[in-house]
Amino acid sequence: MLQNESLSDPVPADVVMTGGTVHTVDAADRVAEAIAVTGGRIARVGTAGEVAPLIGPRTRVIRLRGRSVLPGINDSHLHGVWLGQMWPDLLMDQMAAGHHGGEPPSRLETAGARRGAILRTGELLASLGVTSYTEPGLGPGEDAGPSGCFGSAALRDYADLAAEGLLSARVTALMLFGELDGASSLPGLLAGLRDFVPPADVPGWFRVAGVKIFADGIPPMRNAWTDEPYADGTHGGLLVEGGSEAEREAGLVAMIDAAHAAGHQIGVHATGSRTTRKVADAFGAATARDGRDARHYVIHGDVISPATLAAMAAARVGLNTQAGIAVATEDMLRDALGEDVLARAWPTRDALAAGVPLCLSSDAPVLTPDWRAGIAAAVTRRGLDGSVRGAAQRLALAQALRAYTATPAWQDGAEDWKGSLEQGKVADLCVLEASLLETEAEALPQVPVALTMVGGRVVHEL
Repeated sequence: MLQNESLSDPVPADVVMTGGTVHTVDAADRVAEAIAVTGGRIARVGTAGEVAPLIGPRTRVIRLRGRSVLPGINDSHLHGVWLGQMWPDLLMDQMAAGHHGGEPPSRLETAGARRGAILRTGELLASLGVTSYTEPGLGPGEDAGPSGCFGSAALRDYADLAAEGLLSARVTALMLFGELDGASSLPGLLAGLRDFVPPADVPGWFRVAGVKIFADGIPPMRNAWTDEPYADGTHGGLLVEGGSEAEREAGLVAMIDAAHAAGHQIGVHATGSRTTRKVADAFGAATARDGRDARHYVIHGDVISPATLAAMAAARVGLNTQAGIAVATEDMLRDALGEDVLARAWPTRDALAAGVPLCLSSDAPVLTPDWRAGIAAAVTRRGLDGSVRGAAQRLALAQALRAYTATPAWQDGAEDWKGSLEQGKVADLCVLEASLLETEAEALPQVPVALTMVGGRVVHEL
């Protein structure tokens, strides 16, 4: 067995899956062949013989026949309300077709409309094996926003759905006190921290973990703050209010300090090399002052220098990025900043080598919420045209799987109860219709998800 447990007088399991490949994604990346679930938690993981004594007269036995069982996928950066309104339209698909915008077709005005979007997302994610996700930015900064997808009312909708037992995935949320993809301000953040009261957590299902800050834009738009010059000689800048570069930088650092001092986790949208450096330094200084394990993280991190990765690792600052964006936009990054910068672009493998906690995510509906496509992109770095982009940053399959399961659980501060298939943890898992080890990464998106289980409850089954 993979856990220390007595085999005497076992309690019969509710469900046993046996005869396949169980990817535990535990600390040793051990692989088993059977798993038992009792009362919504994992009762035993091991060989078929070790799990067989838990089969009772009422146990549902699922013969895997070589199929793979994985921990439930945790998409650690996914806009759930927006996805539910947009699907099946994706922003990257619109851009590829020469369209711009990405706003939903109509504004979500009511709780019923927002709840409907959340539930549509939940149904979609269940079919994909996603059992947890992070909603990265809902709050008063977007209460008057044009889409209705990112305001503070959506936080209450999530909490209500969770309390009613209607969520099929566990949701972590970050508050947003500025505009989505827009300017941040220190006064606005301080007012939000002082005046805004988020809904209470619903244990195990919904939690407001912290704050989202937009530090800069993106390199293709020349509004990411970079050490390297753009083709026109400019360096972009911060999306932070201030009359000068120094004032904007001081405002960003002050926002990070204030949110940290208030006890929040912080995710910062930071893409340019100078922005990622300044954010990493600010995170490091904030955590050094009180020693709190805050689980702060850089979102996207398009361009990060080796020195910045080292600083992030030293401060246990995570990187949350999207391999699909890397392969889709490398040419645009090259056009904006030149060939040399590609060596530091979306440095997934370098981040792991440096010791940075790495989460892979979809940013849906920017990209598809299908983690199978995300893993394929991370492992192959191959674009739609077949060419490989950033070969030096390709991940091993086990690394990519961990970045979609165990490390996002760390980001959530929940690694002690979810994210891997180990005795005592919640039974969040999915079953592929094939062996993961025998499937080429490029073919993974074509392998159906046969079953998804959240807390021992089947929420999807073919």
